Amino acid sequence: MVDDKKRTLHRALVDRVLHGEGRASPEQRSAAFTNAGLPEPLQALVDKVAAMSWKATDADVSAAKTAGSSEDEIFELVICAAVGQSTRQYEAALAALADAIGTGESG
Repeated sequence: MVDDKKRTLHRALVDRVLHGEGRASPEQRSAAFTNAGLPEPLQALVDKVAAMSWKATDADVSAAKTAGSSEDEIFELVICAAVGQSTRQYEAALAALADAIGTGESG
């Protein structure tokens, strides 16, 4: 029961960051969430956020701004990248747990 509530809340979070009101387009948000398909330098920033967030710098954000993205768009795409990466880790953990306890269920 608690698991279902957590999964429902997680799905609501993902839906909100991907489809809620915002400055970045739904296509950009989806690309940031999946960490694929954004133009440079946004892709470089999203890669860092997803894989090694401690390496993202002001210079990465400045490069995205210089390329034409607003601060609001950059913020939204960084959130999508972080939620996307955490979602991949969450789903992998649920699958591993299901395999370990033998239920074969995940997600």
